[in-house]
Amino acid sequence: MESTGTKKTNHLLPWLNAMVTEPYFLFHFLSFFSYVVARTSASEFLSPDSSRRLLRREIQAFLAFSVVTVIKLVKEETWEAFIADTLLFAKGFLIAVSLILDYHLTLCYMVGFLVISILTQQPAYHGLGNANQLTPLQLETFLTEGNTSRFWLVEFRALCSSTCIRTSRFFPDLSITYSNKNISFGIVDLGHFPNAAEKFGISLGVSMGQLPTYILFENAVEVARFPEVDFESKSSSPTITKNLLCRHFELDRRLLEYVSGK
Repeated sequence: MESTGTKKTNHLLPWLNAMVTEPYFLFHFLSFFSYVVARTSASEFLSPDSSRRLLRREIQAFLAFSVVTVIKLVKEETWEAFIADTLLFAKGFLIAVSLILDYHLTLCYMVGFLVISILTQQPAYHGLGNANQLTPLQLETFLTEGNTSRFWLVEFRALCSSTCIRTSRFFPDLSITYSNKNISFGIVDLGHFPNAAEKFGISLGVSMGQLPTYILFENAVEVARFPEVDFESKSSSPTITKNLLCRHFELDRRLLEYVSGK
């Protein structure tokens, strides 16, 4: 079985290509590069003491950012989550350092990052693995037909949700490992079919934290879902990981049962 680090390395090249072509990454790169231009221009007007103090802060920020980056690289399961966290911390450190240089520059960065978040979006993982991209009507047809899989595990997502983007690689990876004649995987994009959310009891509100939602159907009947709907509970759902989804839906057990012919 491939390690998390090996899988990340295998998916690195597509991300490097995306960083050149995707507006989301291009605008962030231009924003960070602009600090080099501003810093070079301002160095002519800074006093020696101010220049040394700024350099110390820049070194401290760089070291702190490097430590955070290494920690995130080890902990995060996907490049999508790693890049999202890395850019967030990079913007925070850049704003903090620019505040020492000139607060007008800080305001420009804050406005610029706000505009980037409005106009662009981090791209999700577009691979499907062995999962089927379904419309609600297709899903209903598959669930009610007697000649399809006994189990259907379906991810309901909306790519306007940052959580869905961070976890967009999990479901395709799981489908490659666990799909067989007994269990099939499907993806329904609620961004394209928002009316389907009410039918399956999913709230599209950001505060509800129900995106993405995973539902396991057995012979067209829902038998399990994550996150579970509990309106009385005030605790937040645990962080989504592939291991958590495997345990919650007992995918290893179902695969063993299929292999053993049960």
